[in-house]
Amino acid sequence: MSSTELPFVPPANVLPKVGTVRVAEGERLRSVELPGVTLTVRSRPPAREGLPPALYVHGLGGSSQNWSALMALLDGAVDGEALDLPGFGDSPPPDDGNYSVTGHARAVIRYLDASGRGPVHLFGNSLGGAITTRVAAVRPDLVRTLTLVSPALPEIRVQRSAVPTGLLAVPGVALLFTRLTREWTAEQRVRGVMALCYGDPGRVTPEGFRNAVQEMERRLRLPYFWDAMACSARGIVNAYTLGGQQGLWRQAERVLAPTLLVYGGRDQLVGFRMAQKAARAFRDSRLVTLPEAGHVAMMEYPETVALAFRELLEDAGELGAQRAKRAGRADTGSDAADEAGTDESMGG
Repeated sequence: MSSTELPFVPPANVLPKVGTVRVAEGERLRSVELPGVTLTVRSRPPAREGLPPALYVHGLGGSSQNWSALMALLDGAVDGEALDLPGFGDSPPPDDGNYSVTGHARAVIRYLDASGRGPVHLFGNSLGGAITTRVAAVRPDLVRTLTLVSPALPEIRVQRSAVPTGLLAVPGVALLFTRLTREWTAEQRVRGVMALCYGDPGRVTPEGFRNAVQEMERRLRLPYFWDAMACSARGIVNAYTLGGQQGLWRQAERVLAPTLLVYGGRDQLVGFRMAQKAARAFRDSRLVTLPEAGHVAMMEYPETVALAFRELLEDAGELGAQRAKRAGRADTGSDAADEAGTDESMGG
């Protein structure tokens, strides 16, 4: 694995030009080359040394930026990194053109194996929820806990508002949609996405909206933008049809890690009714429902999601281990010995 720091990008309070990638204050971007794929990784310096690692995986059409608010709230609890999946954000397409759920999961696993950061606290939203469910099922050694925000798991009765997104999977529809919407401005597109993904689009700040428009303008200039969208949407649809051990619900049942499930009552893409089914499927799960949230609760209600995750850590014994570690340092001053003992206790 080779890693390269990306060129400086202005902080969040300085509006970037089209063609640059937004980096919030305190964040860093680097490009990581792996066999068959190059990933952009967004990170924040941890509040202190010795925090357990976390990895955040975004959904269809999203990027690592979707996790910036939550990452900032959790930088005292975990050492967080967020990926741009292949073909999204600032990551180029995969060499083999594989945008299936399995293909994306393989990219996540390759990164975790190469970086040596596992096991991690793994987060996923929407498509990222399906991807991280598969990772947790097939590679339990890489996952400490699993946090899923509106995961894209198979539904028998898909919501009517989610049908247009699913139609992107049909060959030729993405090209047709591109032609039909050629005159749409980036601002119009962003308003449509926010109306679909947010329970209350009014919660988006003017600065957040401007940043989203500029990011949309940047992405629309990428020659592979619609191909990545259409092929990843097709990947979700195909994953929904898989049965046996490859079925996502079957894999959810195989997840061993403590799992936090977050569902929004106003989600137009993942049915709120699926929350209870998910809570039954994941063997060690806790469910948080947010009646006013939409599809991206970690962006709308990051404080609530952060609190729920900290409670998950508390019950998993990790926060207690971190406090004991700090207390031990204060009592003995032996950082190295204490760190070794903590690593052993948190190694699962």
